Amino acid sequence: MWLAMLALMLIFALSLAVAPVQAQERPVSFADLAEEVSPAVVNITTSTTVAAQMNGNFPQLPEGAPFQDFFNEFFNRDGQQQPRPRQSQSLGSGFVISEDGYIVTNNHVIEDADEIRVEFFSGLTLTAQLIGTDPATDIALLKVEHDAALPAVRFGDSEAARVGDWVLAVGNPLGQGFSVSAGIVSARGRALQGNYDDYLQTDAAINRGNSGGPLFNMAGEVIGVNTAILSPTGGSIGIGFAMSSNVAGRVIAQLQEFGTTRRGWLGVRIQDVTEDVADALGLDRPLGALVTEVMEGPALDAGMVTGDVILRFDNGGVADTRDLVRRVADAGVGRAVDVIVFRDGEEQTLQVTLGLREESSAAARPGPDAAPPAAPAEILGMELAELTDLVREQMALPAGTTGLVVQSVEAGSDAETKGLRGGDVITEAGQVPVSTLAEFRERVEEARDAGRRTLLLMVRRGDDPRFVALSLER
Repeated sequence: MWLAMLALMLIFALSLAVAPVQAQERPVSFADLAEEVSPAVVNITTSTTVAAQMNGNFPQLPEGAPFQDFFNEFFNRDGQQQPRPRQSQSLGSGFVISEDGYIVTNNHVIEDADEIRVEFFSGLTLTAQLIGTDPATDIALLKVEHDAALPAVRFGDSEAARVGDWVLAVGNPLGQGFSVSAGIVSARGRALQGNYDDYLQTDAAINRGNSGGPLFNMAGEVIGVNTAILSPTGGSIGIGFAMSSNVAGRVIAQLQEFGTTRRGWLGVRIQDVTEDVADALGLDRPLGALVTEVMEGPALDAGMVTGDVILRFDNGGVADTRDLVRRVADAGVGRAVDVIVFRDGEEQTLQVTLGLREESSAAARPGPDAAPPAAPAEILGMELAELTDLVREQMALPAGTTGLVVQSVEAGSDAETKGLRGGDVITEAGQVPVSTLAEFRERVEEARDAGRRTLLLMVRRGDDPRFVALSLER
């Protein structure tokens, strides 16, 4: 008997221990929240004039045929065969962020539109003016004029959203009118295609027409702008993406003030640091952003060079290239920031005054003069040859380009595994420019003598430079 009583007491104690988890606050209904925020959510209809393309496939009528005059007038305006243009319409969603009529939506909802109409929950319909767009984040800002104050919602802190938090998506799915759907935050920090992506993933139903609509937290704050779905069918399967409010809010503030974005610009091309690249550079672990090219601009003026690894930017550590790109963009134009780089086995601090990305030039620094050619040779699983004027011309390389051209790659070699192929140009080995086979061999032996397992190469393919760490095992 006493064993049974002891077991019951243990069960009761365990139930008390887990009670706080089971008693977490859960909404009985989303009705109050939907009623609160819906007046600030709008349906967006756009109209675009599209010129019809006949491509010569217009009716050919014999002389004297009935309706010939009608067809001649229709297809031969101004002496040319001109089919009538047609009107294309698209639907989307948006939300009001100020009582004086500023409205947020997606760029792809209003792109190339001749007319933008905004319908409110109350039935009020107004014509909107485009203030500015940012294709990089797919954000657009509109403005409507109205005599009375309009219902508005505010941005919340998307960084405070946790995986598992409840969210509410409001919009105009498939043109059916105002609709709400509930779900949770499924993941954070998702990237789709852009450099500035910071998406919240949600299983709240998002379909065509929801684009540009808001994703609310339970406080009625916008923590995301519904933008895209992942679906093999085109309909919601529970994988939707909303651009985080922290990114969207900064973009909107710039569009509101300047009509365009004003992102900071460092003036470098970068790539992630892999384990083999870290080993080749002498880093303890893979972190930071590896500079593959320095252009005319802020970084060059500050003394940054190709092969530097950016470890810290503006008093914060750099996790990877995506982290650095976003932080540079948000840092502010004209600001002087400290950038700590890893170079030649030690850290150096550079002070960089950031430029304006939207006005940046993509001109890279010229390389050193070319050296005399030598016979091709096989090194590290690659057949390498020195560049000549004839080879530069055949490969359409800029005059003065130096390095070694990869003529072929041995099957099964580490070079093949790392993606090298014929036509690639190796401009550096061990972070030192190379233009002759002798220089390349010297870099190989130096790395081996230093106990390195890999040799870091700068490889250019077309306009894209990247670092590749090749194994030195014989």
